[in-house]
Amino acid sequence: MTALIYLLPIALLMGFIGLIAFLWSLKSGQMDDLEGAANRILFDDEEDEMSTDESKET
Repeated sequence: MTALIYLLPIALLMGFIGLIAFLWSLKSGQMDDLEGAANRILFDDEEDEMSTDESKET
């Protein structure tokens, strides 16, 4: 029972820190472009294409 005296405030503090971090990420625009990262992973960069073309020539 005495463990609850320590664990309950720690759990509330960690939840509050998580909430603050989430609200900060919303305010700073971390979640504005949800599809950009998903699309970026599907398409190759032009630099990657150039480096693979150069390696095929040699």
